[in-house]
Amino acid sequence: MAKKLKHEKELLKEALVLVLDDAMKRGVVEFEATDSHDLKIQYAYRLLVHDKAISPLPKGQETLPKIKHRLAMWVTHKLPPGHELLQ
Repeated sequence: MAKKLKHEKELLKEALVLVLDDAMKRGVVEFEATDSHDLKIQYAYRLLVHDKAISPLPKGQETLPKIKHRLAMWVTHKLPPGHELLQ
C-alpha cells in the first residue's frame, strides 16, 4: 500500500467537494440524504476514472482504502501551491 499522506482525511474531503460539486453542476448525479459517505467516495472515483482524470486501480484492488488514497493523491495536484493541506 502506498504511504499514507499527512492530511489524507482532509484531502479526501476536499477531493469529494471538488468532484461531487462538479458532477452536480454537470447534472450527472443527484445524491439523496440517505446516500452513504462510502457510496459518494466510490462514485467520485468512478467519475474521475470515466473522465480519464485518474488511472483506474488494477482489477481486484479496488478497495475503499485504496480508492480513498487515490482520491487524496489526485486532489494534491488540484490544490494551489502552498495550500495548508500540502504542508
